[in-house]
Amino acid sequence: MEAIAIDWSGDARAAHRRIRVATARPGRLLAVRAGLDRAGVADLLLERAASGPVVAGLDFSFALPAWFAREHGCGDVAALWELVGREGERWLRECRPPFWGRGATPRPPADPARPRFRVTEEAVRADGLTPTSTFQIGGAGAVGTGSLRGMPHLARLRAAGFAVWPFDDAGPATLVEIYPRVHTGLVVKRSPAARRGAVRADPRIPAALRDDVVASEDAFDAAVSALAMAEHLDALRSLRAAPPGSAEAIEGALWRP
Repeated sequence: MEAIAIDWSGDARAAHRRIRVATARPGRLLAVRAGLDRAGVADLLLERAASGPVVAGLDFSFALPAWFAREHGCGDVAALWELVGREGERWLRECRPPFWGRGATPRPPADPARPRFRVTEEAVRADGLTPTSTFQIGGAGAVGTGSLRGMPHLARLRAAGFAVWPFDDAGPATLVEIYPRVHTGLVVKRSPAARRGAVRADPRIPAALRDDVVASEDAFDAAVSALAMAEHLDALRSLRAAPPGSAEAIEGALWRP
């Protein structure tokens, strides 16, 4: 069984220039691939699943905060993904609260009843990391655009037989949400020299792949995340769905070793 990590992109026209797909087995990076768009990534995952067990990590939010789902009449994540499929592009165009980050739309004031972050993101923040809110759809570090353009692909893959954790128990083909900073540590990823130093120090990355991994932050994130997943394949195979009624059962959760 191999681990696949996808550094995703919400770019409307040139996602294929940013997306990177890395594959690893325990102790060794196998490949880093470029050139796929979002639909191409979904097609690749379906092809891999047809040939044997697979676990894949994607670095976008698998859902939105629970209050948002409730306010829009969504009782489960499938209903939320359907809503995103219908309305997501309009939300991106209009950028109305609770979304922000495009044009002149400011970040809305904090509201405890309508938190910006999911429970899983608050847990990561408590550990000193700084994930951005899925409602942020523009500006540095924004994950919202990629997430809104990613959720419909989760629905497609789930309908084709993938388990999507934590909404489902892990199965022969499983998707998990990843946050690459959990796996890269404190490397200054924007620095090519820092990326190269980290790659040279990692014996799991063959010399022939080093230039591919160092080429961009996207490639580095995908490669390091795939290696981290490959070290925990037994745990990934054993993942169980979040308890019904829990926040994670509708908001999703980041996979962390």
